[in-house]
Amino acid sequence: MAVISYREALNQAMREEMERDANVFVMGEEVGHYNGAYKVTQGLLQRFSERRVVDTPIAEMGFAGVGVGAAMVGLRPIIEFMTWNFSLVAIDQIVNSAAKMFQMSGGQFNIPIVFRGPSGPAVQVGSQHSQALESWYAHVPGLSVVLPSTAYDAKGLLKTAIRDDNPVVFMEGETLYGTTWEVPDEEYLIPFGQGDIKRAGKDITLVAWSRMVHLCLEAAKVLAADGIECEVVDPRTLRPLDSALICDSVKKTGRCVIVEVGWPQGGFGGEIAYQVQRNCLDALDAPVERVCSDDVPMPYAKNLEDEVQPQVKDIIAAVRRALYLV
Repeated sequence: MAVISYREALNQAMREEMERDANVFVMGEEVGHYNGAYKVTQGLLQRFSERRVVDTPIAEMGFAGVGVGAAMVGLRPIIEFMTWNFSLVAIDQIVNSAAKMFQMSGGQFNIPIVFRGPSGPAVQVGSQHSQALESWYAHVPGLSVVLPSTAYDAKGLLKTAIRDDNPVVFMEGETLYGTTWEVPDEEYLIPFGQGDIKRAGKDITLVAWSRMVHLCLEAAKVLAADGIECEVVDPRTLRPLDSALICDSVKKTGRCVIVEVGWPQGGFGGEIAYQVQRNCLDALDAPVERVCSDDVPMPYAKNLEDEVQPQVKDIIAAVRRALYLV
C-alpha cells in the first residue's frame, strides 16, 4: 500500500468521487485558484474547471445556503469551510436547513451535502480559531458527524460522506494534514457508525477521536514500558456512535479514559461516559476518567496554549488514576 498524507487522502477521495459522479462539486473560499487554504483541493480546478470548483466570497452563510439549495435539486455539493470556527456564521443553514429539510418536507427532499474543513486547535491562531465544535453538531439529529484520525480513515469516510443522501459534518484535524498512513490503491469505503481499535490492549480503554488518537497512542507506548497495556478505541464518527465497540472494549479492560480536545462541560466525552456506565457498570473497576482542554478560551501564547490542551502527560496521569496507581 502507498503511504500518503492525510491531505492527499482527502484530495484523492474528492477527485475520485468527482470523476465518478458529475453532480459532485466543491465550493468554498480559496478552493480553486489558491488550491485550498490547506491545499486539500489542490489540482481540482485544473481537472474539473470553475463550473465544479467554485471560489466564493467570504460569506459562509451565503455559500452554505447555496449548497443546501443545490442539494435539494439533486446536486451533491462539498462545502469547504476554511476552518470549522467559521461555520458558526453558517450554523443556521447547517442546523435549521440541511439537518431538518428531509423531515420538514415529509421526505420530499434529500440533502446530499458534505460540510468539510479543518477542526480543532491549530498553533497560535487565537481563541476564535481554536475551538473543537463536534459536540455542538453531534447534538443535532439529521446530521452525521465524522472525525477521521488517519489518512486511511479520511479517504474511506469522505467517500462514504459524498455518497450519503443526507448532510454530513466532516471535521478534519487541523494539525493532521501532514501526517501519513498506509492507504490502499483499490477503492474502499468506511461505513458510518463503525469505530476502529487503533491499538489492542488488556488493562484499560482509551477512547479518542481526531488528533487525540495520536496522543493516546503516544501515551500507550510510554505506559507499555511500565507493563500497562492500553487499548485505543477510535469511534471515527460521533453521530452515529459505535457504542458497542467502546463498551466491548471496556467490558474487557474494566477501565476507561475518554480524551477530547474540547471543553469539559457539555463535551461529547460526557455522552460516551454515560454510555459506558449505562452498559458496562458491572464490568467497571474504577470511575470513568475524562481528559479535556481547560475550561477557558484558548490562549495565544504557545506555552499557555500547550498547558490548556490535553498532553500525553495528562493522559498518563488519568490512566494511573483509573488503575489506582496514584
